[in-house]
Amino acid sequence: MTSTPDLSRLDDIDGPDLEELGGFTGDTAPNPVDFVVFDIGNVLIRWEPLLALEPVVGRERADAFLTEAAIDFHGRNLRADGGTPWSEIVAELTEHDAAVGEVGQAYVDHYADAIREPIDGTVAILRELHEAQVPLFAVTNFSAELFPIARELHDFLELFEEIIVSGEEGVTKPDPEMWEILEEVTRHIGGLEDAVFIDDSSANVMSAEQAGLDALLFTDPDTLRDELLLRGLPLAPIVRDCRR
Repeated sequence: MTSTPDLSRLDDIDGPDLEELGGFTGDTAPNPVDFVVFDIGNVLIRWEPLLALEPVVGRERADAFLTEAAIDFHGRNLRADGGTPWSEIVAELTEHDAAVGEVGQAYVDHYADAIREPIDGTVAILRELHEAQVPLFAVTNFSAELFPIARELHDFLELFEEIIVSGEEGVTKPDPEMWEILEEVTRHIGGLEDAVFIDDSSANVMSAEQAGLDALLFTDPDTLRDELLLRGLPLAPIVRDCRR
């Protein structure tokens, strides 16, 4: 278990000061954290499907594929995250319209371009926590067949003790079963109440909170750093320019 941070230093970092924190007491301060659980997409790696499609099929066809209700890209993508093979999804799209099926296959073939960009500030936090020997886990909604591409592109994914991939488990966040899987995987370290979980989806955050996790809605790396510092995690604070 990590030590509680010296809150008197918060006036010297680029984050909330003590007044903004509302005067934490022993009853209201965040619990100390024994391990950290990250989401991956749009927390550590930007996911932008347009980048996989536009260079191949053009902006107009890409936009139509990603936004038209009849195609339901996000619904189909969630099915893939839940374990449905992309070959099956592309076959369905092709049956609907051969041209749409071509775009679907282009997304799969060029998927690496959709996930090339790391979110550097969050990756820096991950590396600092790993260096400090904080146990790290991830729970991600991700196609099992496409996740190896992410591993190949981003070496920092090797810093996790274990990554729970929805496509391998056959269940996606925010299904409560995902937290049962996490509880089993992390049992050797502590209970879910001993963890902080980070996700960019409010639905996933709410589900995690209901399971007993201290869950943070990710907005940006600096805000996340401040939130983790408040929970006693060994991170360097953001130094504020006192001359401002």
